[in-house]
Amino acid sequence: MSETKKFKPDIPADKIPQHIAIIMDGNGRWAERRGSARFAGHKAGVEAVRNVVQMCGEIGVHALTLFAFSSENWRRPKKEVGLLMDLFITALEREVNKLHSSNVQLRVIGELGSFPAKLQQRIREAMSLTAGNKGLVLNIAANYGGKWDITQAMQKIATRIASAELTPNDVNEETIAQHLCMSDLPEPDLFIRTGGEQRISNFLIWQLAYTELYFTDVLWPDFDQQAFAQALQSFAQRQRRFGHTGEQILQKEQRNRA
Repeated sequence: MSETKKFKPDIPADKIPQHIAIIMDGNGRWAERRGSARFAGHKAGVEAVRNVVQMCGEIGVHALTLFAFSSENWRRPKKEVGLLMDLFITALEREVNKLHSSNVQLRVIGELGSFPAKLQQRIREAMSLTAGNKGLVLNIAANYGGKWDITQAMQKIATRIASAELTPNDVNEETIAQHLCMSDLPEPDLFIRTGGEQRISNFLIWQLAYTELYFTDVLWPDFDQQAFAQALQSFAQRQRRFGHTGEQILQKEQRNRA
């Protein structure tokens, strides 16, 4: 990974989120403010990815999910989409060995069949190489959408019902969750969106039901240690209730400390 100062945010270890999801927004605006083409921002964003992967590994985050290319991003200008595909291939080729040496397990989630054959091959090779790693699980959401995720889960369930493996009465929240992408991972604790927009943009819409949301004006290429530490500090100060009262949560924390 890149050579940066070891990341040590000033928060208790038990307040570190185990799964962080990020919408990496602002690459194009970052480039435009510097008088450069939008693609220069996407290239700068790759360095920010390197840094956040390293920081998550250093503080013991279990899973990191990055929204790299949404199912709606095909609507962008054809030239920009083509350049993004090329960048994805190049980034995989350059980074996969570094990820592997850092014990990172790489997964790419989404409807991958629409990508160029060369990119699909690189994705398969990268995931195969890192499949046995036991460190950070890095999920790259590519040609992914939350509505697509739920739809494909329901299609799988419908197939199982049609084959009499399940009945309609077997379908509940747990059944649906088991057929979603990342079903083997805990749902995200912390969602971060850079770039100033305050929406989730069809990203993990099932999995984010109880996730703490954090929005920052920092553009993705500028998302450094300080910006990440601020997001983690905000998360650490929140009380996660999951339907309970604040008093119940305090009582539980007191029992755990006893």
